[in-house]
Amino acid sequence: MNADERGAAGHWTERWDLVVGLEVHAQLLTASKAYSSDPNTYGDHPNTNVSVVTLGHPGTLPVLNEKVVDLAIRLGLACGCTIAPRMHFARKNYFYPDLPKGYQITQDTTPICRGGEILITDHHGGEKRIGITRIHMEEDAGKSIHDVDPFNTLIDLNRAGVPLLEIVSEPDIRASQEAYDYLVEVRRLVRYLDICDGNMEEGSLRCDANISVRPKGSNGFGTRTEVKNLNSFRNVQRAIEHEAARQVRILEEGGAVHMETRTFDAARGVTIGLRSKEMAHDYRYFPEPDLAPLEVTEAKRAEVQEAMPPLPRELKRRYTTELGLSTYDAEVITDDKATALYFEEMLSGTSNVKAAANWVMGDVRAWMNANGLGIDRLPVRPCRLAELVELIDQGQVSHTVASQKLFPLMLADPDRTPGELASVNDLVQQRDEGVIASAMRSAMERYPEKVSSYRQGNKALLGLFMGEVMKATKGKADPRQANELVRRMLEQDRA
Repeated sequence: MNADERGAAGHWTERWDLVVGLEVHAQLLTASKAYSSDPNTYGDHPNTNVSVVTLGHPGTLPVLNEKVVDLAIRLGLACGCTIAPRMHFARKNYFYPDLPKGYQITQDTTPICRGGEILITDHHGGEKRIGITRIHMEEDAGKSIHDVDPFNTLIDLNRAGVPLLEIVSEPDIRASQEAYDYLVEVRRLVRYLDICDGNMEEGSLRCDANISVRPKGSNGFGTRTEVKNLNSFRNVQRAIEHEAARQVRILEEGGAVHMETRTFDAARGVTIGLRSKEMAHDYRYFPEPDLAPLEVTEAKRAEVQEAMPPLPRELKRRYTTELGLSTYDAEVITDDKATALYFEEMLSGTSNVKAAANWVMGDVRAWMNANGLGIDRLPVRPCRLAELVELIDQGQVSHTVASQKLFPLMLADPDRTPGELASVNDLVQQRDEGVIASAMRSAMERYPEKVSSYRQGNKALLGLFMGEVMKATKGKADPRQANELVRRMLEQDRA
């Protein structure tokens, strides 16, 4: 928060409540656009993924992409929404240079999903429900580019017609941190569902915030403003904080907040007015005449439900309540779908849940960070890592040897089992008590004064003798077995 933001924030939260609702636009992961066969790909040369349908040439007709409907139903089911059995599409009419048809095909009075919720963790560590007003399907506009040519605005229509789901929340958010957490949950959910890649930097996930304040304890709503096109979670949070403080300052000085659309200047940390709602577009919605009404049958719902992947909240709840992981461990593992699925597959090969979690969050994550790759690129399959956990639990290798020596060997030769690699590379743990005892006797003979000092109460010397034993056995002695035997040998013959 910059100096302007800190000055604006003050202590207004003691006197005023913040009320926020968010509108999130998620671009869908489909091969083609919403109503045409044009490719839906990011980063292609400008104005190459367009056709006469996208451009709205006379005589062309849209054709609904059925995958868009499936993804909308999938998101609605994940949020606990009511799926509309019958709906129609609408035209949203307005002029803008990057909108070639002069309208967008969307849904107005009959959204595909109503109700539902997103759950976030509140500041007490409990669950808070953020209600969903509606989720509807629509197509994206093109892109106006203002920072390439100093004299002209450039237009790229590749994005025009790309399918979107707009997720409109209830005004249930009461803090900027809650807005941040809500967006994190939405992004996690759409990624789990393979609906959207959630990349705000590329514009595939965009957010508008409706912000108002009201006196502490009041049940009514104040006049809201809408802050458009926020491009990062942190900027959503900053925009809310600044805009709320701005509204409070106006009200406490006896002024009135006007309903308007604003934008956020991230460099200065302030919101700036764009237009008043009185000057807003009259979109003149009317039913789309070129698309038939859509029906969602129970069979379609059941088909989509059957294909649903595990959801992050369900997995996290199971990990903490049934499997005994900490909330932190469960959140780290479920933060990414690929990681959660990897962990799930590991659990089919080992019952040591905590050890499996530690490997995923430790050595595996370290490899991912060092190589800049996702867990889906990890050479070691989940079943192999589960076998490694079992080797450690059986005492065949120590955790240190497994981490420092055996895991790197598995990365280099992922087709061989960890047991084979441990055997070939002479890493199998030494459990012969006679060998360990012999190493300990040699150490005691070399350091008789240390033996005497230990027996007189200097218990810290246990580490010295453990080190000697591990050195003599080339690190292959079972640490627990060796520790017990070393302690026993030091304690005997004390008289």
